[in-house]
Amino acid sequence: MEGFVAIVAIFLGLPWIIFHYITKWKTAATLTNDDETLLEELYQLAKRLDERMDTVERLVAADNPEFKPARIELDRAIDKEPLSEFDRLLASKGNAR
Repeated sequence: MEGFVAIVAIFLGLPWIIFHYITKWKTAATLTNDDETLLEELYQLAKRLDERMDTVERLVAADNPEFKPARIELDRAIDKEPLSEFDRLLASKGNAR
């Protein structure tokens, strides 16, 4: 009887435990819909804050001619590069749905 229990444990119990945790590991590595929604909200917030920063810098530069921030040149390609890459990813994801 003990041999039967050992064989059942080896051939049924052990693979079940292994596959259970492999499945848990694979699902934990992906983003949930809530995570994707949060990332999109954070992205929109970052875009709005970037636009506000540009506005504040323009206002300060207009009032104080000695103020020369690095971002004073509006719509520089290097400033917008990470955002445009994210826009492309969002667009391709939207087309896949």
